[in-house]
Amino acid sequence: MDRIESTPVSRRGLMCGGACSALALLLSGCARPGAGASAAKPVTGSTFAFDTYCTFSVYGDDAAPARLADACAHFDSLFDLYDEKSDITRINAAAGEPCQVHADTVDLLLRARAYCEQADGLFDITIGAVSTLWDFTEGVRPSPEAIADALPHVDWRCIEIDEEALTVRLADPQAKLDLGGIAKGYVADRLCDLLRDETSATGAVLSLGGNIALFGEKPNGEPWETGVRDPNDPGGDTVVGTTRVRGGSLVTSGLYERVFEQDGVTYWHILDPRTGEPVQTDVASVTVLSPSSTAADALSTTLFVAGSREGSQMAEAHEDTAAYFILQDGGTVESAHWQELTDFS
Repeated sequence: MDRIESTPVSRRGLMCGGACSALALLLSGCARPGAGASAAKPVTGSTFAFDTYCTFSVYGDDAAPARLADACAHFDSLFDLYDEKSDITRINAAAGEPCQVHADTVDLLLRARAYCEQADGLFDITIGAVSTLWDFTEGVRPSPEAIADALPHVDWRCIEIDEEALTVRLADPQAKLDLGGIAKGYVADRLCDLLRDETSATGAVLSLGGNIALFGEKPNGEPWETGVRDPNDPGGDTVVGTTRVRGGSLVTSGLYERVFEQDGVTYWHILDPRTGEPVQTDVASVTVLSPSSTAADALSTTLFVAGSREGSQMAEAHEDTAAYFILQDGGTVESAHWQELTDFS
């Protein structure tokens, strides 16, 4: 059986802006490929984007993986926090002036802003004012004074979007966007749209650095299987269980994926927007299942910050959504519909 492991995802700015392919060109004017493609065995492909390896396993269309890779390059060129030409970097550098952006950037920011509003301070895409002060690769911790100075500029309400003009403005000139907590989920959903609308694919597994999106059906009609890794075995192959689902997206967030130690203190990469510091939580990892990968991505971060008790209640407020928490003390917590939706064992 095909099985994929869901790994805790890296929450830093999007990096590695690859070759840019205009989406309009990518999605239009092309004949539907895939005649003669094997329906029984998947065609695989991969690319590096969003600071991670993205892999694709597609049934029914031999050409689809290359098209998915091109689409990833397009989105990476828009959302990369560290590419001076990306839409996000240009918005951050505009010092409060309106910035002309791609329609895809407007679409993502509209969705992300809505999730910020729902999260009530637990998820905020203007965390960039603080997150850019930290460096979890080099082990750099900003001073408390620097965090305190930046924290007032973390407020999603300053994001102004003109859908018709395709402009974005940060009313606070010192605010900064960082879409690391939602962009890969959004891209995964768009890739599924591409498979549905522009290819002959019948089923696919898309993995964007641990964001798993499941498209269509397996040829044998069986559920898709995804292993949830043990957060106590970082980088290893140990799984705590396997989900069996018919579709949707699974996203895992964990506190150990990017860490460093300084003066005897361990810091991890998921920051609390309310404090600018690594979140204080009882959770070691949380896996979210949702029909939408965008929702699963944003919720995995939000529920991690919320903690297992509040987080499980928040998951239950979303239709066809469930969460599985592995706690730092070794225990587990499941939201009400986890077993029902995942057949987890």
